[in-house]
Amino acid sequence: MTRAQHELLSRARRTLLASRLLLENGYLEESLSRSYYSMFYAAKALLAGEGISVSKHSAVIAAFGQRFAHTGKVPPELHRFLRTAQDLRLSGDYNLDYTAAAEEVEQQIARAEQFLKVAESLIAAPPG
Repeated sequence: MTRAQHELLSRARRTLLASRLLLENGYLEESLSRSYYSMFYAAKALLAGEGISVSKHSAVIAAFGQRFAHTGKVPPELHRFLRTAQDLRLSGDYNLDYTAAAEEVEQQIARAEQFLKVAESLIAAPPG
């Protein structure tokens, strides 16, 4: 694991914890945002291991899909989880008419947990 991967995974874990705390305190849209960012940082960590450094959200999502989901390195639904999480984050952050449901937020946190777990296991696994 490189230093960059370590830092990104650490940030992903902290961000996921923040998402849970926000949910527990009734900040649903903010929790959605943090659960998305947990997945985003984990995806960046995986890409860093492939020598890919992109920062634009759409580029991270596309590269993750191309390098990991479409190649079978990760379950394809993780790419869908990441895209859905970004859509929900954008709704929560920018659409003033959008109100998240607690069940939806809980589902997104569970997906972020699954995403992070897969990323950590791939990064910790020896190559080959």
